[in-house]
Amino acid sequence: MASDRWSSRLGFLLATTGAAVGLGNIWRFSAVLGANGGGAYLVPYLLAAFSLAVPMLVLELAVGRTLRSDVVSAFRSVDTAYTALGWLVVGGVLLILSYYLVLTGWVFGFLLSWLGGSGTTFATFTEGWLPVGYFVVATVVTGAVVARGVRGGIERMSKIVMPTVFVLLVALAGYAVTFSGWGRAVEFLFTPDLSVLTDPALWSAAFGQVFFSLSVGQGIMLTYGSYTDEETDLLRSSLVITVSDISAALLAGLVIFPIVFSFGLQPTLGTELAFTTLPTAFASMGFGRVVAVAFFGLLFFAALSSSVSLLEVGVAAATNTTRLGRTRATYLLTAGVFLVGVPSALSYSPLDLTVVGTPVLDLVDESVGTYALPLSAICIALVFGWAADLAPVRAELGRLYPVVRYVVPPVLALVTAAKAAGVARPAWRLLLDGGRDGALALVATGVVLIVLGALGWLLRTRLPYPRRRRR
Repeated sequence: MASDRWSSRLGFLLATTGAAVGLGNIWRFSAVLGANGGGAYLVPYLLAAFSLAVPMLVLELAVGRTLRSDVVSAFRSVDTAYTALGWLVVGGVLLILSYYLVLTGWVFGFLLSWLGGSGTTFATFTEGWLPVGYFVVATVVTGAVVARGVRGGIERMSKIVMPTVFVLLVALAGYAVTFSGWGRAVEFLFTPDLSVLTDPALWSAAFGQVFFSLSVGQGIMLTYGSYTDEETDLLRSSLVITVSDISAALLAGLVIFPIVFSFGLQPTLGTELAFTTLPTAFASMGFGRVVAVAFFGLLFFAALSSSVSLLEVGVAAATNTTRLGRTRATYLLTAGVFLVGVPSALSYSPLDLTVVGTPVLDLVDESVGTYALPLSAICIALVFGWAADLAPVRAELGRLYPVVRYVVPPVLALVTAAKAAGVARPAWRLLLDGGRDGALALVATGVVLIVLGALGWLLRTRLPYPRRRRR
């Protein structure tokens, strides 16, 4: 159906860029960069982006366009035994969405607060039930966009949201030039301390962030690729997406770090930076309310575009593997994601829902959020790089094909193992320390072992000798 395709290449690029540019670019990138030596972090980050993420982008887009199918159907077309891996990828994406919508709701709540002039703080914000209400709003809006289809919903939203995000980023970066900390921020961002490049934690953080930021390995690009016309140059498109994604992240850094250094804040803060520290700075700066509205506005638009892409992965799989139409599938999946996300929403509310002293949202993020992406990316690289026999995909990749086969899987496995081991702070040490970190380490390590065991069991006999279907 024509409505299940992008109406133009511009629409395709805006939608895929919208899937890539999310909260990971605006605040997570700055937080991870700040915690990993500033400019030195860009060296492995850019290396990973262009040497690993771009080939994976081309692979996913090419598989989607070749098979014209969702993630689950694509895995099943290679071998029916791989169907479970397709559902594993979709399940991980929907679990990530369940708490990502909570964060999207928080951003929306802060946007409304600053629009109204109250300028709430995170402590005040989480004292009441409003965060749960904003989670409901974010979920409903995301479902409404996806229910309207590829052209009428996702593409139309992307044509409005993505230009707005970049306009706001450029405007805020331009205003940040006037801050006293601008020079120090530029030096921090672009002057690498090469001595720290020997730290494996730096490389692990950078490689992990690249895949998170570009939405590679989640089946999003595979799904979006199935809506792409045959004439689109996928390598060129992947480079455009990657450059746009990196540009958004760097612009965000040029917005955030001048504020950080001008007001004597810490550049190593994570979520606290966006919801606690920066609002304090907004309250004490000239035009602070305008800056805050622009900042949380671009955060909300970026988060919404990513939420829509995550939900679309599940909706596409549901509509192609069941008799459900798009509207009903969207409503059912949206309701399911909402129910799964409720515990995460309640973990930062008056109920203070925790597991062994750890907020549920943190627990889900540390386990599923941290490991689902690299594990699903490994599945995609192995199945479509080794087991599948898709000539158009090989032709599209060209010289990048060996990278997908021989480089991406072991690198992702090393990154995943490094995260499980804690690299600089080994998991066994966290377990000895006990408390919240110990619980997180225990859950995360258990999830990794279970998933890796299941993946090994599924692939142990079939990967070397798959039943191939020539296309």
